[in-house]
Amino acid sequence: MRDDSQGFIARIGVVVHGPEIIDSGCALLLINYLKKLGSVTAVLGGTMGRVAVIDAGLEDVIFIRPRRRPSHSIQDLGAASDVIFLLNQAKSRESGLAFGTMVAAAAGMGRPLIQIDCGGRFVAILSGKEGDLAVQVASDLGLDFLLNPPLPGVSFRKDATKRSLSGVCPGELISINGIVIGRAAESRVEIEAKDGRIMAMKGVKPKQHGLEKLSWVDLEKAIIRSGSIRRSEVRPRIGACGRRDKGEGKWAVLIDHCAEDAFEVAEGASVAVTVGDDTTLIAGDILARLGIPVIGIVDGDLDHLAGCTTILQGSVVFRVKPGHDDLVGRRVRAEIFQGESRICISAGDLIEKVKRLAGEQLVETEQIKS
Repeated sequence: MRDDSQGFIARIGVVVHGPEIIDSGCALLLINYLKKLGSVTAVLGGTMGRVAVIDAGLEDVIFIRPRRRPSHSIQDLGAASDVIFLLNQAKSRESGLAFGTMVAAAAGMGRPLIQIDCGGRFVAILSGKEGDLAVQVASDLGLDFLLNPPLPGVSFRKDATKRSLSGVCPGELISINGIVIGRAAESRVEIEAKDGRIMAMKGVKPKQHGLEKLSWVDLEKAIIRSGSIRRSEVRPRIGACGRRDKGEGKWAVLIDHCAEDAFEVAEGASVAVTVGDDTTLIAGDILARLGIPVIGIVDGDLDHLAGCTTILQGSVVFRVKPGHDDLVGRRVRAEIFQGESRICISAGDLIEKVKRLAGEQLVETEQIKS
């Protein structure tokens, strides 16, 4: 309910997306501004933003659990909000608009949804009728007001699905669900899948090994990114939100090419085995905030999907021969984890078992000391 005489909105939902808007300080500034207009409930949409929230010490301001897509977070807030704001900091206005309109299409709700993008420097109405409010917000914040941006959705053709990315910088990595499948050659990228397999790509120089790892994908629901998962560099807040298991039982988890699931997968664990170069860096960076060390299995095939990362002291990284990290990872799952993703074992015993299993494929062992 809104009191137009005072410009006050009773219930405001806020979905914060991505680490950049948090790292820059804009998310907190915008939330404090919106609190002047009504009662605010702020939640996160996405994964790496949770790391940024922890680093900024904003856990009491932005609700970060459970992991939700931005469109799902919008749906979650729908019943309890009079208007919802999507906060973002895109690389460009074009990419910001493309992101906002896709999220709005995926959310598929009629409740007023307004996007504030600090990177593209605009305010846009994505759904509903809150023109006066959006104009007021744009004016107050010194941003451009954009009226009625297009609402592209996912394209379907018979049994094929097509997704596109706009505002891509040529040379940027293109990833699907955290797996790099190529490098952008143009500013617009198109990916088409049929029966769960990538069949065609435009504007992308493919990475065959990445496509092989992505044996099946639901392109409609997949997380597709261009560029680094976190562009800003900040001081990490190590071990601030978790505690390592001090009891007799020591839980270990296996994270195999699904680094962004690390928060959920590693809950209650004292150590994690990570398979893959980028997986080890990204999952290690996430888990450092929870005080959880990693045992990484890498082969030197690093895509640099993440920017500045950190790995907790006490972690161990095993570098194996090129092309063998996946092979060793499969053996770890089968022979140590017995096909499961979680077992009870001490970190020391697990390190020795992984080392023995790597055997002749082991090239180098790195102990993370700081």
